[in-house]
Amino acid sequence: MISAYRTDAIREAEEPLLAAGVPLMQQAANALAVETARELKARGRHRVSGARVLGLVGAGNNGGDALFALARLRARGAGCAALVAVPGSAHAEGLEAARKAGVRILEAPDSLAELAEAVRSETLRADAVIDGLLGIGARGCLREPLATIVAAANGAAGEAEKSGACRPVMIAADAPSGIGTDDGTVPRAENGAAVAFRADVTVTMGAAKVGLVLDPSRRYAGEVRIADLGFGFPDEPALVQLEAADVRSLWRIPGPGSHKYARGVVGLMTGSLAYPGAGILSTGAALAAGAGMVRFAGPRHLAEMMLMQHPEIVTVPGRVQAWVLGSGVDMSDDIAAAEVARRLQESLAEGRPVVLDAGAIALAANAEMRSSVVLTPHAGEIAELLCALGETTTREDVAANPARAARLASTLTGATVLLKGPVDIACAPDGPLYAVPGAPGWRATAGAGDVMAGLLGAVLAMWGDELVDLRDGHGIPARLAAAAAFLHARAAGMAAGVEADASGRTWSGRPIRASEIAAAVPEAIARTLEA
Repeated sequence: MISAYRTDAIREAEEPLLAAGVPLMQQAANALAVETARELKARGRHRVSGARVLGLVGAGNNGGDALFALARLRARGAGCAALVAVPGSAHAEGLEAARKAGVRILEAPDSLAELAEAVRSETLRADAVIDGLLGIGARGCLREPLATIVAAANGAAGEAEKSGACRPVMIAADAPSGIGTDDGTVPRAENGAAVAFRADVTVTMGAAKVGLVLDPSRRYAGEVRIADLGFGFPDEPALVQLEAADVRSLWRIPGPGSHKYARGVVGLMTGSLAYPGAGILSTGAALAAGAGMVRFAGPRHLAEMMLMQHPEIVTVPGRVQAWVLGSGVDMSDDIAAAEVARRLQESLAEGRPVVLDAGAIALAANAEMRSSVVLTPHAGEIAELLCALGETTTREDVAANPARAARLASTLTGATVLLKGPVDIACAPDGPLYAVPGAPGWRATAGAGDVMAGLLGAVLAMWGDELVDLRDGHGIPARLAAAAAFLHARAAGMAAGVEADASGRTWSGRPIRASEIAAAVPEAIARTLEA
C-alpha cells in the first residue's frame, strides 16, 4: 500500500523531528544528490564526475535542498550551476555551502526574455536539471519569474529530445513546481496556460504527497521516489494506492468446502435492445471475476441473448448478494427505468450492495443512498450528477480536479463513488481517497465501463452478506471498488501487452476491445493472488 498525505500532515510530521534537532534538510539534500547520481549513471554516465548539473533555486526550503545537493554533487566532481530565481532570496546556508563547494551561482536576469534564453542555454548544456523552485506549501499558478523559468526548462528538454541531442534528466525536489500538491491540480494562469515542471523523477521527502498520485498533476511527476526521513503519521493518509498484496487480502479464495452461494451471487440488470453489448460484457466480466453465480434479470428476449453468449448465467429470480444496475439500460423506457428503481429501493432497504452504472447513476440525485451503493461514472456522467445536485460543474472541471468531483458527489449522495479516468478514484463520504493508476490508454474503449461494472459487482457479491450486516459499509465498499479498478487496469494492461512502470505510466502496447479486458480478468486475478 502506498500512502500519500496532504501538506498539513507533512508539516505536523516534521515538527517533532525538527524540535529534536534532526537535520532534515541535510538528509533531504543527500537523498536528492544520491538519486540524481543514480539517474546520471542510468543514462550512460558511469561516473558522476564530469557530469553537468543545473539547479533551479527558489526562496524556500526546496531551494535549500537543491543547493546542498549541488554542493554534494560538486564534491563528487560534477560541474554544477545554480540559477537563483530571485536575487537575494536563496536559502543562506545552502547558498554558502554551494559557493564553497565551487558551484557556479547564476543570478536571474531582470528581463524575462533574457531569463528564458539563459535557462534554455543552461538546460541544453546540462545532463541533469534539479527543480528546487517551490515547496509543497505553494498555492496557485506559477508566477513570474518562476513561470518563465519552468517553461524555458521544459521547452529546452523537449527541444533536446526532438533534435536527438542528449536530453537532460529532469528531477523535482519534493514535488514539481506548479502542481497542486494537495489536490492533484495544475492551476492555470489568467491566460489559461497551465505551467509546471515536467519531471522524469520526483524525489519526495518523508512521504508521498497527494498531488504526486492524482491526475492531472501526476503526469508532471514522473517516477516518484520517497526519501525516508523518519516521519510518523498518527492519522490515516489522505490517499491510498492499493498494491497487489492489498487486493489479495480482500479476496475470498474458495476452499474445499466452498459452494456457489458462499462465493457470491451477483444479479445484473444490464443491457437493452439498443445496447445488448453492455449486458454481454457486464455478465461476462462478473463470470470472469469468479462469482459463484451470475443471475441476469431482464426481458426474455434479452435473457435469451445473454444465454447464447454465456450459458453459465441463471435467468430465473432468486437470491442475489449484490446488484449491478444500469449498464446499457434504456432509462428513457419507463418500464425498464421503473424496474431499475425498484431493485435499487429494495437493495437500499435491505442494505444490499449495488453498482449503479451509466444512466442509472442519475437515480442517486433523488434517493437517499448508502455507502454500500457504488456509483461508477466517467467525467461526463459525474458532471451531470453534480449539476442535478445543484453544483454547476462541467466535464472540463472534473478533468481538472477529479478528486474533488468524486468526493463531492460521494458527500452529497452518501454513496461510494468510483470515478473512471486515467487514474480511477474511489471514495466514500469520509475516509481516504483510493487512487488506481497504471491502466494503458488503450483501455479507453467502448464497453470497458460495462466490464468494470460487472467485475465490481462480483467483488461486492463476495462481501455481500458482511456488507448487509454493516449497512453503511464503514469504508469497505470504497476499498473493494479500488480493488476492482486495480484488477480492471491490470487486465487491460495484459490485454494490451503492456506493463505499468514504477510511475504508473505504460508502454505503447496495442489496441484492445472491451471483451479482451474481460477475458484477461481471470489471469489478472491469478497474478495478483500469486504476487
